Amino acid sequence: MEGLSVGSVLLTACDGGLGLGLLKGLLELPSPPRHIFAACLDPQSKVGRAPARGGQEGRGGQEGNQHVTDPNSIKAAVRKVQAEVGSAGLNLLINSSGTTRRSTVATETAENMSLVYTTNTIGPLSHPLQAFLPLLKEAAEAEGQREMSCSRAAIINISSILGSIEVAEAWQERQDICYRCSKAALNMLTKCLALEYGSSGILCNLGSLFPLPWVCQGPVTLEESVRGVLQLLAQLSATNNGTFWDWRGQRLPW
Repeated sequence: MEGLSVGSVLLTACDGGLGLGLLKGLLELPSPPRHIFAACLDPQSKVGRAPARGGQEGRGGQEGNQHVTDPNSIKAAVRKVQAEVGSAGLNLLINSSGTTRRSTVATETAENMSLVYTTNTIGPLSHPLQAFLPLLKEAAEAEGQREMSCSRAAIINISSILGSIEVAEAWQERQDICYRCSKAALNMLTKCLALEYGSSGILCNLGSLFPLPWVCQGPVTLEESVRGVLQLLAQLSATNNGTFWDWRGQRLPW
């Protein structure tokens, strides 16, 4: 993980799971980011107790706590981040928020589809992404002589192998129609972002970053997945813009 060097990171969904795991992984890097803003739904969650080194916990673990679905909270978060990073901008935005509802083709409902799509597809666009885009552009311009990378300016949307239309992974084990459709839509959204903002120096990428237990061969721990994710982030460049990768560093088909 020594290759990942980034000045500032905003990470959503840090209440638990992959979001909290990534927060801990970033804090434990040999050279952790100077600023880590950890957004969560519950300010009293485990995010404030994430282990850290070198006094980073106060800056990364607690100061960034925000309610990621509240417009007023989003505006407050932007002001908070801007005050900390200044003209350097925000280097890396990782959208790890997501939800699902168990369903099949026969049992899927409009309510489930709407709820999951709102969280998994509309949420990443209308809340953190659009709000923090000016800060990402500032970072890209501030590092204008550098190649595209997560160290310069990047948007990483966490998707899933279940969002791959070509693969349609694990159909017999779990259909989850609303989840698959929402992640496929997130994949298209990320591709659109890459087309729109690639010329501005902002790397836009997709990751199926957590191994699904009913897909993987053998047990994989959260720690293993986080290590793979951080290694992947260190390697992404302009040639990877708008592409889809898993936590093992393998490219996935759309």
